[in-house]
Amino acid sequence: MVSSRSGAPNSVSIGGAKATVEIIDCRRCGPDKPKLARAPFRNDLGERIQGEICSDCWAEWLQHQTLLINHYGLDPRDAKAKEFLYGQIEKVLLGEGDGEEIDTSQQGGIAW
Repeated sequence: MVSSRSGAPNSVSIGGAKATVEIIDCRRCGPDKPKLARAPFRNDLGERIQGEICSDCWAEWLQHQTLLINHYGLDPRDAKAKEFLYGQIEKVLLGEGDGEEIDTSQQGGIAW
């Protein structure tokens, strides 16, 4: 069952147990999508993501982020790496742009 109103709670049965899922209009893929259960970051960006991005699009982002981290050898604890990844979130999830492409022809030759 999907609610036609954005932000309206919706009861869903999962394995016999009922769970309430809030429905949002996802900025990336459209209306009537499940909202993230909690903000992924404890800042304004995390709140924006929770309010505007569905759980499916967030899962896709996590896969893309893993590719970026592995390809560029990023340390997510490093301030420069965080700035790069947050910029990609703004571009890919919250903006209209495409993410950083992974150029596999430069395997082993990337300097960060």
